[in-house]
Amino acid sequence: MANTTMAAAQIFGISRMRQHQAAPTLIMCSNTAKGAEEFSRLINTGCKLVGCGSAVPSLRVTNNDLAKFIDTNDEWISTRTGIRNRRVLSGKENLTDLAIEAAQKALEMAEVDPKDVDLILMCSSSGDDRFGSAPVIQKALGCKHNPLAFDITAACSGFLLGLFSASCYIKAGGFKNVLVVGADAVSRFVDWTDRGSCILFGDAAGAVLVQACDIGEDGLFGFDLHSDGDGKRHLISTFKENETDDASSENPSMTSFPPKSSSYSYLQMNGREIFKFAVRVVPQSIEAALEKAGLAGSNNFDWLLLHQANQRIIDGVATRLEVPSERVISNVANYGNTSAASIPLALDEAVRGGKVQPGHVIAAAGFGAGLTWASAIFRWG
Repeated sequence: MANTTMAAAQIFGISRMRQHQAAPTLIMCSNTAKGAEEFSRLINTGCKLVGCGSAVPSLRVTNNDLAKFIDTNDEWISTRTGIRNRRVLSGKENLTDLAIEAAQKALEMAEVDPKDVDLILMCSSSGDDRFGSAPVIQKALGCKHNPLAFDITAACSGFLLGLFSASCYIKAGGFKNVLVVGADAVSRFVDWTDRGSCILFGDAAGAVLVQACDIGEDGLFGFDLHSDGDGKRHLISTFKENETDDASSENPSMTSFPPKSSSYSYLQMNGREIFKFAVRVVPQSIEAALEKAGLAGSNNFDWLLLHQANQRIIDGVATRLEVPSERVISNVANYGNTSAASIPLALDEAVRGGKVQPGHVIAAAGFGAGLTWASAIFRWG
């Protein structure tokens, strides 16, 4: 009975460090043999990452390219950010196609047929359709049984929130194969005359296939998730009404109807505050996730994989966690900040490049607009 209680506690999100406390009362809706069998199956289900993929636009924009139309240069950008290149959507390219390509590659690596996908989570804050793109990905992949597909909006933390959601659907909902896609095209919301922000961002997509497994093979060990709306003002792209004549001004009772046409403002960021925020909360969050996973200490994981926002932030967090540079995954120099795509993009490159091997444990963290931040401890393969 004790083992059953502990397994159930893991399903319902109780950390291993807190299982010595009183466990929650679990109410089963059925006392039949079938109900007991289903409960037993759920508490013995784990999940693991078995495939990954990524895609980037064809247009590469270098620091020298930016220097042609804004007051900057390669040394100024690379010294402050570590970024030298970024990819930007152009021509007939769109974000959904990148997401589809990344998802296809993840399925191919995992050797999973699209008809066996139970759920698609599209993590993005800059999709091609304001109502979401996940169902379009579902159709393009050829999923035959109309699996659930929806979007998650959490900016640069989005992919890890998607990973957490996938684990919940698998461990508590009986899902078997969940695609988590992180894709963003922040170039659409950047003021390309503002050298403080336009130098940072690029477009990309990355995906992983999370699969149900026996609890003994569980590869998602611990999460730590937070948000702080008070910090929203430091990184924001707000809804605004366009300045147009009010056609209904002759009728005093209708001065605000019909609504004016609208759009979103350029991304506005207080870089100094975001830097201080990231180097403060990310180490704390990773340490909390490690503790929940029962793996406290930087020697208990193989790789540190952070949201690729800025090399100075990555270095600062690694120093606080006492993780040497040779155990830090970074590709920010080639792609810049790709928001929700950055972690799966870097993971895919590390896996396909032979750096990350099956069985390696990764400590990952995302942080950004909201403000939101999230950490996950997981094993690859």
